Amino acid sequence: MAKGIEIRNAHFPGRAPIDAYGNGGFRFADMSHRGSLLCLPSGIYGWDMTLEDALTPAHFQKVLEEAAEIEVLLVGTGMDLRPLPSELKAALRAKQISSDAMSTGAAVRTFNIMLSESRAVAAALIAV
Repeated sequence: MAKGIEIRNAHFPGRAPIDAYGNGGFRFADMSHRGSLLCLPSGIYGWDMTLEDALTPAHFQKVLEEAAEIEVLLVGTGMDLRPLPSELKAALRAKQISSDAMSTGAAVRTFNIMLSESRAVAAALIAV
């Protein structure tokens, strides 16, 4: 019996610069993704996060799991800067991850530069 469409968690198994963002998604590695992204050492993942969601440590669990390979986490908070709550900053700091919140556009540009320099960078990008 033929299977229907199989829906999987979005995951690109590698590191890639973000080519474009906007209209509720991102383009990278000749692909497009609607929604937010986590760009981690193990790959690029779809991230269940919207502009309305609180920035809690629970939303960043996957980042914390890969902490050994991350020195800097860039958090793209949408069109506007949204400061990271102290609870989230403390959870990241406990894993020796430096965090920096900025607009999603600035986070994409900074991520691409740091990636090109082979830095231990990760990004949590909320779609705009």
